[in-house]
Amino acid sequence: MSDGIENIAASHRGLFITFEGGDGAGKSTHIRFLSEALRVHGCEVVSLREPGGTRIGEKLREVLLDPRNDDLSDQAELLVFEAARAQIVAEVIKPALDRGAVVLCDRFTDSTVAYQAYGRGLSLDFVRRANEFACQGIVPDRTILLTAGGSSASIKRATRRGADRMERSGQEFFERVAAGFRDAAEREPDRIRVVESSGAHADTARAVFRGLSDLFPWMADESQCDDAYFSLINRRPARKGADGKRSGGKHGKRGA
Repeated sequence: MSDGIENIAASHRGLFITFEGGDGAGKSTHIRFLSEALRVHGCEVVSLREPGGTRIGEKLREVLLDPRNDDLSDQAELLVFEAARAQIVAEVIKPALDRGAVVLCDRFTDSTVAYQAYGRGLSLDFVRRANEFACQGIVPDRTILLTAGGSSASIKRATRRGADRMERSGQEFFERVAAGFRDAAEREPDRIRVVESSGAHADTARAVFRGLSDLFPWMADESQCDDAYFSLINRRPARKGADGKRSGGKHGKRGA
């Protein structure tokens, strides 16, 4: 039995790991790297995105990202995000953790704080309480915050043709969001591990593994995680997650 499985069995609960950061930081890529490595070591892995991950959540995602809904108020936006979260927690995340799975989620409550409190300017206290209500006691065991040149990638997306409703929020909005993520990392360094992701995929993946090595001790052995190892993972077909989406595809978006 691997060290990761032993840790999970000892706690009688799975592990909940979230990935945060701006668009283009590499969240979907490194969730896929991590999920493949965990499966090799015998873990059941559930990969998710926010908003979405359930039938209801995917419909709410369409509402949030549709550019035609530019009249959606900031307050309504927050509540729709929280409705999607409440559904995925009850339907997918809590049952998976209860049976001992490792749950990987592309965005979670830290995105809501960064995008809706810092970005939109809603009450930080209210956003946190809304998160608590939707999460029903579920809190990430570890969060990997990927950074790739600050908010520049998000700003670039915001100016392209075909950008979705959240991507059109403007440069100052994404600068506030980046500040929100930085503040979260400073406030909770034990849970949130910051990983620079602008370099080679293999270098970033090894840094992600180091950030999780206290949960999975085998990840501390970097000799088994050379460039060839991650190159092999990168060539494997993407698996479908619990939401039916390919794990290597475009995962959660802006605010969650």
